[in-house]
Amino acid sequence: MTIAGDLVMTTGQSLATRLASTPMLAKDVRVIPSSVSTHVASEFPLDALVAAKGATTVSVCIPARNEEPTVGAIVSAIRTALVDSLGLVDEIVVIDDHSSDLTAQRATEAGARVVRAAEVLTGFGEGHGKGEALWKSLHASTGDIVIWCDADVRDFDTRFITGLLGPLLTNPDLGFVKGFYERPDDGTVRGGGRVTELVARPLLTLLMPELAGVIQPLSGEYGGRRRVLEQVPFVEAYGVDIAMLIDIVTMFGIDAVAQVDLGMRIHRNRPLHELSPMAAQVMQAALHRIAPGLAAERAVLNPPDLTPIEIEYRERPPLISVPEYLASHPR
Repeated sequence: MTIAGDLVMTTGQSLATRLASTPMLAKDVRVIPSSVSTHVASEFPLDALVAAKGATTVSVCIPARNEEPTVGAIVSAIRTALVDSLGLVDEIVVIDDHSSDLTAQRATEAGARVVRAAEVLTGFGEGHGKGEALWKSLHASTGDIVIWCDADVRDFDTRFITGLLGPLLTNPDLGFVKGFYERPDDGTVRGGGRVTELVARPLLTLLMPELAGVIQPLSGEYGGRRRVLEQVPFVEAYGVDIAMLIDIVTMFGIDAVAQVDLGMRIHRNRPLHELSPMAAQVMQAALHRIAPGLAAERAVLNPPDLTPIEIEYRERPPLISVPEYLASHPR
């Protein structure tokens, strides 16, 4: 079977061929203590962060697509508490990813600088998706440290930002910080989301056990130093979170990464049929790094009674290799 001239893996024979041509040496995985430095957001009082910040500049970037109901409150909270009152955050950038509602207007009214994704690095096209928006936000922002936050959080608290900033401002050896949190569902508290618990964490445990201690590898709240982030590629779709984690650990080592407990977080719970392509993109991005050649670059999901969904692996290059980025972010 082919799509636009590219082979799509659909048969057992093609899978066997890929497995035979992909060198992989499996190792038994034992229960080992997490090697990822772990913190709690409350460890970092605001006055200590302000003192540690010094001349370091901080950007908070929020990728948003049709998030009119929630984006304004998030921006307003950050603007009031962390920009105007403390000067802990220097800019708030909302990347409007082809929204059809009033996302851009609500974000602007609340005090963010809104950048339309379609107008950033147009030489690379006007594609959309989470990874594309994150990549363009790194280009559009100016901070030495960049913190990303999802735009669909209903109970946003500024500790999501300060918790992530804490390790980066107080430990110069860290380059990247992931957030994790409790997610109440139907009155109970559980760990990560369904794609995290059923796909991402088992995959990392089996194939990259040094990352098994990362509690929520797909969390949307994370951040890092620009000098680190600009050196990694950005997968265009939902595989960006796990791909960035793997790439940074591969390039800089596990000691350059920390994680922070941000408390409780409530956001939109997606229906199961929307999670299937997300899960496929997460697996595709991870396997592209861990076992190159094993997963197809293009595939078609065929959910029962729903329209087939094409999954294609694409990534944007490290920004350090993009001339427009170097021109606007001089060394």
